[in-house]
Amino acid sequence: MIVQKDFLSKLKDFGLNSYEAKLWTALLSRGVATAGELSDIANVPRSRSYDVLESLERKGFVVMKLGKPIKYIAVAPAEVLERVKKNISEDAEKQVQLIESLKTSEVLGDLNTLHTQGVDLVEPADLTGAVKGRTNLYNHLASMIKGAEKTVSLMTTDQGIVRKLDALKSVLSKAKERGVRIRIAAPITKDVQAVAKALSNVAQLKHIDQAKARFCVVDGKNVTFMVMDDASIHPNYDFGIWVNTEFFAKAFENVFNTLWEQGKALK
Repeated sequence: MIVQKDFLSKLKDFGLNSYEAKLWTALLSRGVATAGELSDIANVPRSRSYDVLESLERKGFVVMKLGKPIKYIAVAPAEVLERVKKNISEDAEKQVQLIESLKTSEVLGDLNTLHTQGVDLVEPADLTGAVKGRTNLYNHLASMIKGAEKTVSLMTTDQGIVRKLDALKSVLSKAKERGVRIRIAAPITKDVQAVAKALSNVAQLKHIDQAKARFCVVDGKNVTFMVMDDASIHPNYDFGIWVNTEFFAKAFENVFNTLWEQGKALK
């Protein structure tokens, strides 16, 4: 049996390595077979076949048939998919519980102490960094907003409004509950008015069309600005620069305040 390499590589999504994928597809093509038969069909060394089939059995992909010689029965792919989904869900839940338990552990306290002591030793001008990729950018913005105490000032594009509803509304809502003043300035076109209204529950919005820029200032001390046009860049190649100095952040906030005064409030 010849199975294309690109097809076998897709089976990695099922959590299978190369040998497991070869033996499982071989068994699917036969229904029932011995380890030796499957080894010959799938071109997997006989010395490895039993170990690999045992692994497939543990994962729920095959069932061992009673009798001699030992044979294996393939589990239907649809059933396997459900089992894989269930296993992934259970593993994810365990990982979430583990992470939650770390929040109240001594380990987190020790790590926070190390971080605080480390930051105290760093010059403010050294607290800068490059953030690559749009997912990483929004994770970074979310982290900034979580630490906000007084103000969050966001300048973005029309499509940026759409992304911020999806990625940042939760952290913006929590910031508002803490009493943080949140302002978002952007070109609010007809296409994004509904999204802008949804964001207006957590932030003040104004229509700004005089300038096209993307940046976020938190508490007048912390700024991240994006250097690429989001309309012409692939999300994976989006790029931002984070600077944690009051002098630099204030400059961006002053620009934001000037544009804010000239903007039109969302109706």
